[in-house]
Amino acid sequence: MKMSKLFVQTQREFPSDAEVISHKMLARAGYIRKLTSGVYNFLPLMWRVLKKIETIVREEMDSAGAQELLMPFVQPKELWEESGRWDAYGKELMRLKDRHDRIMCLGPTHEEVITSIARDGLKSYKQLPVNLYQIQSKFRDEVRPRYGLLRGREFIMKDAYSFDIDEAGLDREYENMARAYKRIFDRCGLATKMVQSDSGAIGGSVSHEFMVITDTDAGENDVFYCNDCDYAANSNHAVSKLADAVTDGSEYFNKTEILDTPGTHSIEELSAFLKIPSTLILKTLVYIVDKKPVLALIRGDRTVEETKLLNAAGGIEIRIASGAEIEELMQNNGFSAVPGFIGPKGLKNIPVIIDETVRGMKNFVVGINQTDKHMVGANLDDLGLNELNYRDIRLVEAGDICPECGRPLFVTKGIEVGNIFKLGTKYSKPMNAVFTDENGQTHPYIMGCYGIGISRTAAAAVEAHYDEHGIKWPLAIAPYHVIVIPVSTNDELQMSTAQKIYEDLQKAGVEVVLDDRDERAGVKFKDADLIGFPYRITVGRTITDGLVEYKVRETGELTTVTPEKAVNDIIEIVKTIK
Repeated sequence: MKMSKLFVQTQREFPSDAEVISHKMLARAGYIRKLTSGVYNFLPLMWRVLKKIETIVREEMDSAGAQELLMPFVQPKELWEESGRWDAYGKELMRLKDRHDRIMCLGPTHEEVITSIARDGLKSYKQLPVNLYQIQSKFRDEVRPRYGLLRGREFIMKDAYSFDIDEAGLDREYENMARAYKRIFDRCGLATKMVQSDSGAIGGSVSHEFMVITDTDAGENDVFYCNDCDYAANSNHAVSKLADAVTDGSEYFNKTEILDTPGTHSIEELSAFLKIPSTLILKTLVYIVDKKPVLALIRGDRTVEETKLLNAAGGIEIRIASGAEIEELMQNNGFSAVPGFIGPKGLKNIPVIIDETVRGMKNFVVGINQTDKHMVGANLDDLGLNELNYRDIRLVEAGDICPECGRPLFVTKGIEVGNIFKLGTKYSKPMNAVFTDENGQTHPYIMGCYGIGISRTAAAAVEAHYDEHGIKWPLAIAPYHVIVIPVSTNDELQMSTAQKIYEDLQKAGVEVVLDDRDERAGVKFKDADLIGFPYRITVGRTITDGLVEYKVRETGELTTVTPEKAVNDIIEIVKTIK
């Protein structure tokens, strides 16, 4: 490809709405162009990257025994009603009608469709196990699309679904897919961690995410991990052991009583006023889960993890209650307390979920729904709770104790590029997708689900491989392997040498670009670094001595070699990725 013909327009500045490195770099380097909020055009350079990732995914999925198909992007409402997700999925599901007023949706995922395919085609245990996958565009109507390709509304995804006769078969395929995923991301040049995670809207009993660890702002989730064992988990699933703390307040309070605590709206203010550790304060938080209030009780020094709370409450949507909602809740129960003085006592017909940190607390401090007052020396028996619903709703923190080996946990940011789920019978049972066993009995399929974000993987690769000058693509997914730059297009020797290098590389199957533009050398070098060609061969004045400059983009290493050596080195390097 000649640079003069390549459809790419690099920009001098980053787009004003770009927040993360991958969005900034891909837009400025001419890979993507925004069409509307959360929707992007994939320009030729980007499409080459995506097709290479797809090829790697296909090769490894096929090698792992999966079979590719393609399912419709538009799906009928009836299928989603069968699974129970039509009303449950939420506003992210883009709903629409066709000309006959049939209600449809744009597929954010394909569990219902694949289950219907299996239901019609897999009748006997003799046909199982089966793993079917596709690579296709998806649409999820994100409330706030951001981070470019990392959280867009339209995206490209590989999703695979396995069908087994029993849990043992699912376990084997789950491990098979985990190994395939590791090979895929290794080939894409991405170091990933397989971390325990929440199953979210997909559902299922067990799930893991494959996270690219990054120190950039694009890391969507905290990943807690242990350096001394293999434990790693997303923040919405991580658990830990707590260090010893003061949880019995008997040395501070010799009786249960109500004290004036003026102006103590926060845990810090209350702790300072009473001269006690925050571990002796029972914190009461009001959340709105599916439009109804839920109380969360947790030790004062800890934070609620909202996804855990949402799962404990069995809801779909969650948010912290507003001041007005708390005021209304107080009024409905005959109180007038403001936030900071809320407690569970006297609040009727409201679910109360108690974090495990509260289990060992005694003689603690808690709000009693009276402004500027708290109960001290309290115990759970004093709060009038009908039942004690203990659940793990706590956000793990760095320094907590690993649940598996007892060493400290560390935290880092991660970008999810893949996920695997043990679905079990979540979809097959309600959709009556069954097979007949050797005794003529019918059973629902035991299913697994395995996704890879193709476009997310490309963006994550940029987050992991860049510098201030531009992208540094891993060789296997770079749009082109090498760029050849003649410093002066008016120099006959430079141009003829550059042309020969270009042709020799092409004949050897190397993907190469010749920058034949009549531009200053500095412009060509900047564009080459910005676009991220893994290797650069520069033909300049040293060609009179029979030498060219050879640059490795990843390391910045510059050497002077003969044109023949530069060509041979590139050919040998490219062979390693095929």
